[in-house]
Amino acid sequence: MYRAGTGATRKSRLPHETSKGRFTAMTGGIPQGLASLQREAAKARGLPPVERWNPPHCGDIDIRIARDGTWFHQGSPIGRRELVRLFSTILRKDPDGFHLVTPAEKMRITVEDAPFLAVLLAAEGSGREQQLVFTTNVGDETVAGPANPIRVETDSTTLEPRPYVHVRRGLEALIARPVFYQLVDLAVADGSGALGVWSGGAFFSLGRA
Repeated sequence: MYRAGTGATRKSRLPHETSKGRFTAMTGGIPQGLASLQREAAKARGLPPVERWNPPHCGDIDIRIARDGTWFHQGSPIGRRELVRLFSTILRKDPDGFHLVTPAEKMRITVEDAPFLAVLLAAEGSGREQQLVFTTNVGDETVAGPANPIRVETDSTTLEPRPYVHVRRGLEALIARPVFYQLVDLAVADGSGALGVWSGGAFFSLGRA
């Protein structure tokens, strides 16, 4: 990962300006356009309205989110947490894949599974009044409920469960195994014999008892 003043090689840097205007020039390890967006987002005290932006598609960028939630650039982990957080706030899921979006440009990245990982769980209340609050590896909090459902898939090869929770704007978090075990501990059986959890007034099935 590029750090200002370390003399990192050109290969390790994030994309800099080309004649096509891709993600603009570098300033202190962060592209100027993204640094400007970070300042705007801080002023707004909220997430950037990426769903309202419709910039031109500028191609692909060599950023990959691994199954464990680690962000990579050109094969190397991005070690700066603040940069990962910045990128996560401008991530959008479109019909043709996942993109980093600014008001001026849009670039596709690779996501191996879900873009986020749910690493913490707090349970508030009990029974049908229970609220399950998940925290992701990039600092988002989401309360499971009708707008943020929990779903569980089964791996066709290993037959292991792969649980997810919706975070925002069509983006999901894979629920880490220790957190899933917490969910199982909170699970109750419904009338059909399925185990599940209540949150936000909704019941989410985790599998058969």
